[in-house]
Amino acid sequence: MLGVGLFGDNGHQIQDLLVRHPKARLVGSAFCAAAFHQPPPGTRIYTNLAEMLADGEIELVSLCSPVRAEQAEQAVRCLEAGKHVYAEKPCAFTEADLDRILSMAARAGKSFHEMAGTAFEEPYLSMGEIVASGEIGEVVQVFAQKSYPYHNRRPQDEDVDGGLIRQAAVHALRLIEHTARQRIVEISATETGLGNPKKGGLRMAANLTMTLENGGIALVAANYLNQSGHGEWGNDHLRIFGAKGFVESTDGGRRTRLVVGGEDRGEIPRRENVPSYFDMLVDEILGLGKMPLTSEEELHPTRMAIRAKDGAKRC
Repeated sequence: MLGVGLFGDNGHQIQDLLVRHPKARLVGSAFCAAAFHQPPPGTRIYTNLAEMLADGEIELVSLCSPVRAEQAEQAVRCLEAGKHVYAEKPCAFTEADLDRILSMAARAGKSFHEMAGTAFEEPYLSMGEIVASGEIGEVVQVFAQKSYPYHNRRPQDEDVDGGLIRQAAVHALRLIEHTARQRIVEISATETGLGNPKKGGLRMAANLTMTLENGGIALVAANYLNQSGHGEWGNDHLRIFGAKGFVESTDGGRRTRLVVGGEDRGEIPRRENVPSYFDMLVDEILGLGKMPLTSEEELHPTRMAIRAKDGAKRC
């Protein structure tokens, strides 16, 4: 059984995935008050990261750092201590820190992965297989939308969670690279704080435009403008236009459609019992499987999100 430590609950911490997990177990946690109403019996509680890293039973640290801007340094410390790392996005705010993490993981001989399984959940997994099959022809244009609701807990300081482009739009960039199977080579962004009820530093909407490695183009619309009446936490869309047809997912994945030439094939089939990205990571660490992406492939969308944010024009 893989021993797991949880650090922080600022994001999608994995405590629920560890309940009765057949191959991994929760050893202890730090700064996870919101994740647990009451920690499971026997859970060790640490007062800081150093205490957690000193525990020899912990082999993997899941990072949802209280301040995301500090997470890259914490990831490096975990790797230096001989721990595998599973990190909430963004794992880094700069390309230099991203490269530092990857370099340390290679030197330590440990796995480092973001919580980057977006394209390996349905319906995006099946959409990617359709693209790979050549059914819609060469990908020419991709449109992706990532829309979350605004709420009063959203931090006005982007250091806390990474901000709209780095923590929300990155999902759409993953769909472009990992579902549409097209690597982004150039990216630019425009963002605005218009509509922010608190009039603080939170960016409320962003447009990202991209050039793809094959000469195609892509567009991402990201915002915190989803409304409760929509009925889904994420008002997410993905449309992949190929030379022979298109495949799309709308309304947070509730609806899909495949059109090839003059034939409307309607909803696409979906796989059942798809393993989670965390399960894939556990299998890799235990020598029972391999992650579907290399570290460079997995983290390239994060790299592009960092570049987009660094060069973003503000309205």
